[in-house]
Amino acid sequence: MHPFRSSSYDLLRAVQDVSVDIAPGEFFGIVGRNGSGKSTLLKCLAGIYDVDEGELTINGRLSPFIELGVGFNPDLTARDNVIINAIMLGLSRKQASERFDDILAFAELEEFVDLKLKNYSSGMHVRLAFATAVQVDAEILLIDEVLAVGDAAFQQKCFDEFMRLRSEGRTMLFVTHDMASVERFCDRAMLLEAGRVVDIADPASIARRYNQLNFAMVRQEQGALPSHGATDAAPKPQVAQVLNAWFEWPRGKLTTSAVQGETCDVRMDVEFMEDVDDPIFSVSLQSEAGHYLFVASTDTSHVDTGPFRTGSVAEVRLSFENHLAPGRYRLFATTARAGLGADVFDAHISSSLIVIPAHPGGGMADLPHGFDIKRR
Repeated sequence: MHPFRSSSYDLLRAVQDVSVDIAPGEFFGIVGRNGSGKSTLLKCLAGIYDVDEGELTINGRLSPFIELGVGFNPDLTARDNVIINAIMLGLSRKQASERFDDILAFAELEEFVDLKLKNYSSGMHVRLAFATAVQVDAEILLIDEVLAVGDAAFQQKCFDEFMRLRSEGRTMLFVTHDMASVERFCDRAMLLEAGRVVDIADPASIARRYNQLNFAMVRQEQGALPSHGATDAAPKPQVAQVLNAWFEWPRGKLTTSAVQGETCDVRMDVEFMEDVDDPIFSVSLQSEAGHYLFVASTDTSHVDTGPFRTGSVAEVRLSFENHLAPGRYRLFATTARAGLGADVFDAHISSSLIVIPAHPGGGMADLPHGFDIKRR
């Protein structure tokens, strides 16, 4: 505010030198750490942001699943908002009216159709927006972290709907931090860091690079790795690599959902590039709020893992009684050197598990329990 004080600014190039061709019918993943430019790129494609350099060529009708519900009027009913939003997304008034019942049924909000949106919960609001957007006849879908909308049952419905759209040959650009979804759905993927392309390759390779990049940053923050400016330390050769990790329910069957109270398995495969004795294998589950609700390792469980020779692969399976509360959980799988476990060889951020409720309840976990009542 001072008239003689000089002002300065920093220039942030959110996306730069990104060049990629996406084929019709391709399910293309875009991944990267927070602030890498993923959402900015999608907003440029959607026409929300203008680009100051380069070209964007889009051949087909677009439907953006970005910031769902933008344009909704809280003083109008769900009925009016659905019609208006569907028209904004490209449907005619007749098409919007014809699909209105399907939209309400998908959102499971038939009972609240004449309720004003300002009286909706945030979850109901997003479900209505998602159900509206998914009805648009678009050849290209831009999806920005919308598979986590609503409760666990609605999340599964979103997964199923995207599978249907994929089978119909729609072109889909999918921004996410969930590497299991990338490996499960995508044909190819692109890794961004600081607005630039790190790599474009098959989903498994990109998921591995993403995990390595994240883990390297964490170790650097903890002082385990030199900073980017250090030039006197050569990178250490990789000792072991977590090839993949996933949930199984029932045993042996890959799954993204499991019923509360049932036994669930975690499977991880680890390849060794050097001879290692008694490596530590660890698994942890994290809630959507970022809380670690379950952590298990062969070290704390006093399991002797034995020696592994160069080129061998460890097939590790952990079984646990699923007493987690209904919701979505992310799997972290790591392997480390014997001892304190501080020397981590590799980490893999993998599958999401949707826990389906078996009965009414509450809290962060549904622990086994019993009551003893006496009358005196």
